[in-house]
Amino acid sequence: MLKPFRLTFARYELLALLSFARSGALPMNKASALLQVHPTSVTNAVDRLQQAGLVLRSPHPTDGRTTLIELTPEGRTLAKRATAALNSEVFAQSGFAEQDVDQLIRILGTFRRNAGDFSE
Repeated sequence: MLKPFRLTFARYELLALLSFARSGALPMNKASALLQVHPTSVTNAVDRLQQAGLVLRSPHPTDGRTTLIELTPEGRTLAKRATAALNSEVFAQSGFAEQDVDQLIRILGTFRRNAGDFSE
């Protein structure tokens, strides 16, 4: 499903994560923690996404040891298009009843809030 967008699922996840960040940027170590992947995997994904013009690296304004990953306008557009395709082609038919999906979303939302995922 992501091949037409020239994305792997790992790169898509990073684009999607950045699109959810208020500023469209996150420290690389924070992205690694939120995606629950090794920092080397994030670096690899960022390298590829940067080559494609979808993200930029920049120094953190207050922490010289930290690198920010920032979504470009092209990256934001591609993330939206890929998400729409995944939602319509893959996730539209979950096999669950609508009330079960609603309950699952509430439960997972509470879980993630309690885990601190929505603090940024």
